[in-house]
Amino acid sequence: MPESVTIKREVILRAIVTEGLKEQLDQEFTEAVEQIDRRITQLDIGARQYVTELQRTDIQQAMAVRQQIEAEKRRYRGAKDELIQRQRAVAALEIGAEVIRGTLESQAEVRVGDNLATALRGVEIVLRDDEVVEIRETEGGLVIEPEQEVSPEVATQLETP
Repeated sequence: MPESVTIKREVILRAIVTEGLKEQLDQEFTEAVEQIDRRITQLDIGARQYVTELQRTDIQQAMAVRQQIEAEKRRYRGAKDELIQRQRAVAALEIGAEVIRGTLESQAEVRVGDNLATALRGVEIVLRDDEVVEIRETEGGLVIEPEQEVSPEVATQLETP
């Protein structure tokens, strides 16, 4: 019978706001917005050709496809608007404040007789300009509210059909 097991747990990655971080985040958000704009443009170009061809054979289906494309464009525009709002929120962050940049995984070893709640206790890594300045253990489990995270990846994970 094994005496221990290694488990995975999530680690919160926090960053102390600096001018450098604000510039980095602004650039990330700008690139994410540009990526969504490119996807919308690609969708428009591809759809225009496809719908034009389809109209010649089946006008009803062409109208249905056009509606689907418009719905997809609205979804992209919503994601773009969310990114722009987050970008504005980042610009308003105070220097020295802490923000969540995401999560990572770590491993913890649990042995017979250990307190599982202690082993699963939350861990946070605090960065200042990509340098680790503190590692914290937190009480309870890991709880992250989506609006706390300042990462552009949230809205750019939309897939092109």
